[in-house]
Amino acid sequence: MSAPQTSPHPDTQGKRERSGGVQSLERAFLLLETMADTGGEASLSQLAGSSGLPLPTIHRIIRTLVDNGYVRQLPSRRYALGPRLIGLGDKASQMLGTWARPHLAQLVEELGETANLAMLDGDKVVYVAQVPSPHSMRMFTEVGRRVLPHSAGVGKALLSQLDEGEALATVRRTGMPAATDRTITDPDEFMAELERIRSQGFAIDDGEQEIGVRCVAVPLVGAPSAMAVSISGPEARVGWDFVERAAPIVRRCAAMLADDLNNQNS
Repeated sequence: MSAPQTSPHPDTQGKRERSGGVQSLERAFLLLETMADTGGEASLSQLAGSSGLPLPTIHRIIRTLVDNGYVRQLPSRRYALGPRLIGLGDKASQMLGTWARPHLAQLVEELGETANLAMLDGDKVVYVAQVPSPHSMRMFTEVGRRVLPHSAGVGKALLSQLDEGEALATVRRTGMPAATDRTITDPDEFMAELERIRSQGFAIDDGEQEIGVRCVAVPLVGAPSAMAVSISGPEARVGWDFVERAAPIVRRCAAMLADDLNNQNS
């Protein structure tokens, strides 16, 4: 006599359904991140090659994202990140600024100069949070400003976290125009600069982005996204003795902020 068939326990069935839902969500985020990594758009074959997912699965998820405005189909039949992501990104940046501000304020209190938080946005660097110096003469880089990474301290700190090939490909895509006469414009010299940054744990912008402004920047190692924190001010106040004193303080701030952001995500 065969054993009677039993229906799955309701709790077990619910777990299976939730597992399937979570898997679909993870795959959707994977495809969005793949598009972001390829400049904001990709073909189905590119998505398949990068994600390892079967084409029917990718097509089903992409259609759902298109229907909800998170992805759009281009006339070339490629797919690009959609407009609904803009609002999410703006709100995420605001929240990031809220979490970062106490750490930046502590930097300003200890060092007396302007503190910034920046992150990679495609191939450019965007400033997402700032606490200004109390001095009347100070940095006026505003939140939301985008700059090329090769000439900014935060940009160099961020690119130092990439492998050499990826960092080199980034500056080749953006070009390396001279913002000032101190800007590094030679790719080989820039790669050597990134190696120095990896070795010493911080980057210096010695008037390379703005004449007369010096900056110490440190990447947030282990943070959920590629970010860097910096302290900046006029060369008259930010001398080399200041840089030597500030570097370990900025490094400590970067480590604490990375831990804080990771705790927010846990």
